[in-house]
Amino acid sequence: MTRLTVRLTPRGGADCIDGWETDAGGRPVLKVRVRAAPTDGQANAGLLVLIARTLKIPKSDVALARGASARVKTLEITGLSEAEIRARLDLDG
Repeated sequence: MTRLTVRLTPRGGADCIDGWETDAGGRPVLKVRVRAAPTDGQANAGLLVLIARTLKIPKSDVALARGASARVKTLEITGLSEAEIRARLDLDG
């Protein structure tokens, strides 16, 4: 299982991945926007669907581990290494 840190922007106008940034602690964070509002878990659900679709894995392989009500979230992804995740996101180049 691989952990992925995400900075989510709800009501971002589109469902898209904007790329990587570095947080204050020097850790990589994936910037993601979703159209859904941050009510009743809609933005979190949209995030999980977008990540699963982008990585081409079942939605059941992506889980929200931390940050349900926070902007910065930790996802747990089953079946892929960190290198595989970065390659499938195709954001390194």
